[in-house]
Amino acid sequence: MMGTNELLVIALVVLVLFGASAIPKFARSLGEAKKEFDKGAKEGFEEKDKKEADKKDGTLEGGDKHANS
Repeated sequence: MMGTNELLVIALVVLVLFGASAIPKFARSLGEAKKEFDKGAKEGFEEKDKKEADKKDGTLEGGDKHANS
């Protein structure tokens, strides 16, 4: 794991390379990306849960019974 000194050096290098005005924009972009990722992951889990529930009920998407029934 990285220590405090390493994190401070990395933060200083980022500040020098990108400037103070770019850091809030970068942080905002990271926050938006994380929010979109979490939203997509939640939708994926909900879809997976729905498919598992449909299999358990013996129905396909749309509520139709299996063709062999």
